[in-house]
Amino acid sequence: MINLDAKVLDKIVKNTIAAVEKSKSQIFDIYEAARAEAEKIRQDVERTKQETADIIFRVDELEKRERRSRLRLMEVSRNFRKYTEADIKAAYEDTSNVQLELAMARLQEQNLRRQRDDCELRLKALKSTVEKAESLVSQVGAVLGYLGSQMGTVMSQLETLQASQVFGAKIIKAQEEERRRVAREIHDGPAQSMANIVFRAEVCERLIETDIVRAKEELSDLREQVRVALRETRKIIFDLRPMTLDDLGLVPTLRRVLETVKERSLIFTELKILGQEKRLDAHVEIGLFRIIQEALNNVEKHSRAANAWVRIDFRASVVSAVVEDDGQGFDSAESVGKESFGLMGMRERINLLRGELSVKSEAGKGTRVFITVPLKQ
Repeated sequence: MINLDAKVLDKIVKNTIAAVEKSKSQIFDIYEAARAEAEKIRQDVERTKQETADIIFRVDELEKRERRSRLRLMEVSRNFRKYTEADIKAAYEDTSNVQLELAMARLQEQNLRRQRDDCELRLKALKSTVEKAESLVSQVGAVLGYLGSQMGTVMSQLETLQASQVFGAKIIKAQEEERRRVAREIHDGPAQSMANIVFRAEVCERLIETDIVRAKEELSDLREQVRVALRETRKIIFDLRPMTLDDLGLVPTLRRVLETVKERSLIFTELKILGQEKRLDAHVEIGLFRIIQEALNNVEKHSRAANAWVRIDFRASVVSAVVEDDGQGFDSAESVGKESFGLMGMRERINLLRGELSVKSEAGKGTRVFITVPLKQ
C-alpha cells in the first residue's frame, strides 16, 4: 500500500480543484458571453434585414412618386394658359419635397445595408467563437470526469488515514475561498455582459448621425440594460459568497434569499425555525446554505409553484432541513438516473458533510427535499 501524507494530499487536491474550477468558470463565461452576444447580433441582423427590406420598398414607392411629380411639373410648365401660377408653384414644391424625401430614404438605405453587412460579419465571427468555446467546454468536462475518478482514489486513501471528513471540509473551504475571489473580481471589474452594451453603444453612435429619434430610443434601452447588468452582477456576487453568512450565520442569510425569491418570482416564501437557533461550524453552515439555495433555485426555475417553505430543525446532535413547494412536481421513479447537475452538486455536498439527502415528488403535488447533517459532539 502506498504511504501518502494527508497534508500533501490535501494540498494537491486543493490546488487541483482551484485550478480546474477557475478554468471551467472562465471557459464557461466565455462560452455564455459569446453565445448570448451571437443571439443578440442574430436578432439585430434579422431586424436590420427587415428594416432594409422596408426602406427598399419605400425607395421604390418614392421613385414612382418622383417620376409622377416630374411629369406633372413638365405638364403644368408647358401649359401656361391651362394652369395658373399657383398650380405651377404647387407642382414645383411637390416635386422638390418628393426628391428630398427620396434622397433621405436612399441615404437611410445605404446606412442600413452597411449595418446589415457589419452585423453579418460579426455574427459569423461570433459563431466561430461559440463553436470553439463549446468544444473547450466539452474537453474540460472530460478532464473533470477523469479528475473525478482520480479523486475517488484520493478519497479512498484519505479514508484509510481516517481524515476524509476533515478533507471534505477543506475542499468546501477551498471552493468558498475561490468563490470569494471571483466575487471580488466581478465586483471590481466589468461584467462580461457589458460587451453587449458596448456594441449597442456603437449602434447608437451610428444612429445619431442618421436618425436622432431612433438614437434616443436606443439610448433609453441601453440605460435599462446597464441597470439590469448591474442588478445581475450584484446578484451573482451575493450568490457566490453572501457576506451575511460569515457575519450573521445561516438563518439570517436564508431569510434574505427567501425575500429575494419572493420579490423576483412572486413566490410566497416562509422560513420556520424549530429548536434553539445557533451558529454551526463554518463548513456546515456553508454546505447547508448551498444545498438549500440550490433547492430554492430549482423551485424558482422549474416548479411553477405559488408557495415555498423552508423548515430548519436545530438539535443537539443533528440539524435537519426541509424545502417544500406546491408546484407541478415530477415523477420521482422516472427521474432516477436523470438527475440535474444542481441535484448532483447537492448530493456531493451532503456526502462531504456525512449527511443524508432525499427528494420526494409527485406530478401535480409539489416537491420536498429532506436534508439531515450530523453535528460534532
